Amino acid sequence: MGDRVIQRHVFGTVFAVESAVAALVFLVVLALMAYAVVRRRAGRHGAASRRSDRPVLEKYYVGVLTAFAAFLIAWTAWHNHQEHRPPDRTPVRVDVQGFQWCWKFSHPQSPAKRSATGTCRGKDLPTLVVPAGRPVQLRLSAKDVIHSLWIPDLRYKMDTFPDHVNTFTLTLDHEGRWRGRCAEFCGERHYSMDFWIQAVSPKDYDRYLHGQPLATPAGAAV
Repeated sequence: MGDRVIQRHVFGTVFAVESAVAALVFLVVLALMAYAVVRRRAGRHGAASRRSDRPVLEKYYVGVLTAFAAFLIAWTAWHNHQEHRPPDRTPVRVDVQGFQWCWKFSHPQSPAKRSATGTCRGKDLPTLVVPAGRPVQLRLSAKDVIHSLWIPDLRYKMDTFPDHVNTFTLTLDHEGRWRGRCAEFCGERHYSMDFWIQAVSPKDYDRYLHGQPLATPAGAAV
């Protein structure tokens, strides 16, 4: 199973389980509230209790909450570990810099010092080129304010900070082209801060690193 497929599967599984737990807790609280309202309207007021606490009930309450919290933390941490397994080979490195209001993608391993940037106005969007089937380490930073690299279709998102480097490794299992966005409000033109990520064959990627133009699906050169 490719890393792209694993990412979607892990995201979907964690989201489904956490949503089910949240729905269960909501329904239990809603049922207890409905019971209390109906009981009061039925006139079963009863005498007020003179007790200021109920230690046994409170212990059960705390125990149930602790169990739910421990389960969610352990479940999420385990799936996060499955999602971010160490690559089985040395990854290709790409430096990603977010700035107001676009992106710059640099390839330090390129003999031709390849990089891509743009204005993020209209069709002038930069393309992040990566090899399909090979692990790619993205090293993210920001020039000015906090941005966030987000690829909705692939379920990848990570913030970029000034004077700090965040990293994550991905492997796209087949060639293709997907649109990415900035997911952190970063100023006036945040809405237009889009980019493309394009996975190509390892042979085409090597040509790209050596300065040869790479045709996009639309026929334009990268």
